[in-house]
Amino acid sequence: MQKIMVALKRALDYNVRVRIKSDRTGVTTDGAKMSINPFDEIALEEALRIKEREKEVEVLVISIGDLACQQQLRTGLAMGADRAVLVQTDQIFEPLTVAKTLKALVDRESPELVMLGKQAIDGDNNQTGQMLAALWGRPQATFASELLIKGKQALVTREVDAGLETIEVDLPAVVTTDLRLNEPRYVRLPEIMKAKKKPLDIISFDELDVEAISQFQVVLTEPPPERQKGVIVKDIEELLGLLRKKGLI
Repeated sequence: MQKIMVALKRALDYNVRVRIKSDRTGVTTDGAKMSINPFDEIALEEALRIKEREKEVEVLVISIGDLACQQQLRTGLAMGADRAVLVQTDQIFEPLTVAKTLKALVDRESPELVMLGKQAIDGDNNQTGQMLAALWGRPQATFASELLIKGKQALVTREVDAGLETIEVDLPAVVTTDLRLNEPRYVRLPEIMKAKKKPLDIISFDELDVEAISQFQVVLTEPPPERQKGVIVKDIEELLGLLRKKGLI
């Protein structure tokens, strides 16, 4: 294996309290801490572990978005990636357009393995990896909780409703990662300083000749309902009576 491409999405940090915009058209990100999507960070960590085992592997991190995404790409470089590519655009794309953009980069870079998180914590679509594999015409292994590269094949243990299943796919392939695959490394200051010297190329979305398709429209964004106060009951009979009133039994 010579090259692994890892997609990193800029998303709200998972520790940030989400706030809805006043017009309810979406979530506000003004002034909020942004980070690498946690599932994508796990994908990058696994790519770096493969590189450490196989030595002659180049890890390329890519992102699609505005110039602010350079922050997340620099973090990926500080973790150990060799170089980065930003597809610059001010538009927010749906999964199909993202998959088509990744396919255009795959055609340019010819990686043996493309890794990304199973989903982003903002949209929760869980679609991009599958769409990329279909557009590329290559195998896919989703929800990976264990990954082993054996020559021209990847052995992937994935989580399914009934438990775990292990599949073998031929490379090149697309692998999406789950939380249990690994724990990403902590980035230290020396690595952050070194990352500033690593190449980060910026290309315009228009250069890739990809049509930005918009199929959906967000009508309304609402916060979840407030949790109701609990009730202390005297005995089982009172509890059963309350449950009957609510139609739960």
